[in-house]
Amino acid sequence: MPAPVIHPRLVSQLYTEAMLLADEARGYFDEGGRAEREALEPMARVAFSCESLKVTTRLMHVIAWLLTQRAVAAGELALADARAPSRRLGAAPYSDASALAAMPPRARALIDGSIALFRRTARLDATLDASLDDGPAPSPARDMIERLRGAF
Repeated sequence: MPAPVIHPRLVSQLYTEAMLLADEARGYFDEGGRAEREALEPMARVAFSCESLKVTTRLMHVIAWLLTQRAVAAGELALADARAPSRRLGAAPYSDASALAAMPPRARALIDGSIALFRRTARLDATLDASLDDGPAPSPARDMIERLRGAF
């Protein structure tokens, strides 16, 4: 069975998305959101700062994982080495829903975007493991063709 590798185009698209989101988050949390942060209550300001760090952590985990996938696809890193715990996606920091509710809309959008990107990347990472354990994933198209054949 060939080693499961994520298509380089998907990795490239996700990498571009992660870098754009990271740049947008940096611009907002460093400068653009300063006035919004200052308008918050003291504890909400602390939560705002914590959430900005969580966004950065999520995005850096995703970017590092994607760079690992690029190295595997380019033959610069063995698949077995890419599966080492130090090269895996890592755990995402938890964001409390009540803290998010107190965030300004732009901050919430960036936080939600980082969570969504991390979850999509985590599903890809899990898919690689599942494909090693269970063999190739069944094709939905082939399944549909087989059901159509059986119907006629």
